Amino acid sequence: MTGLSILLVDDHPVVREGYRRLLERQPGFKVCAEVDNAQSAYHAYKEFGPDVVVMDVAMPGASGVEAVRHIRQWDKNARILVFSMHLSAAMTIKAFEAGASGFVTKSSGPAELIRAVSTVASGGRALSPDVSQVIADDRLEPRSQIVADLTPRETEILRLLASGMESEHIAQLLHLSPKTVRNQHYAIKNKIGARNDAHMVWLAAGAGLVRIEHAEPQLSDD
Repeated sequence: MTGLSILLVDDHPVVREGYRRLLERQPGFKVCAEVDNAQSAYHAYKEFGPDVVVMDVAMPGASGVEAVRHIRQWDKNARILVFSMHLSAAMTIKAFEAGASGFVTKSSGPAELIRAVSTVASGGRALSPDVSQVIADDRLEPRSQIVADLTPRETEILRLLASGMESEHIAQLLHLSPKTVRNQHYAIKNKIGARNDAHMVWLAAGAGLVRIEHAEPQLSDD
């Protein structure tokens, strides 16, 4: 494959440098731009029109899943490979629902990443073996079911709320009104069966959207 332009999205400069060097060692692969957040990814995609986007999930502010959704909203033919340390069935499924063409973890070998980029560039779908395994495991014991009825945008709002972000900050980040975020907050709690905000956080953590330590669910209606 020749003449393949790649947009690299990761919030760690050293990580980006390493993957840029890896990608550009392949004949015809060229990283046309690098950015470190979801909003910049959207603008860079519009500016450079890359053949493939290699997108991290866990970044400050909006996640890579939100960036996938936003880019695909602008260009339904965008080819995006999610490449992340964050491995959960819920995030993987929502990434594909948002429009990703592949999902490979950073624990995969270099050859796996190159193969996935080539597959996505050719219009195919790519999953690393560990991603396939976590999805298969989830089918047997579904942890992602809690967010099954949520859209990728609703899942992103839930993730941000569960991480402790205020509605006003979420509104600025996602270009929504604070009232819309508050309404979504209420609707999301109803959809996932959360009895209060603490229970909502617990459910989000159980689905793998956020990580909490030494927490106990609070099920009171107060």
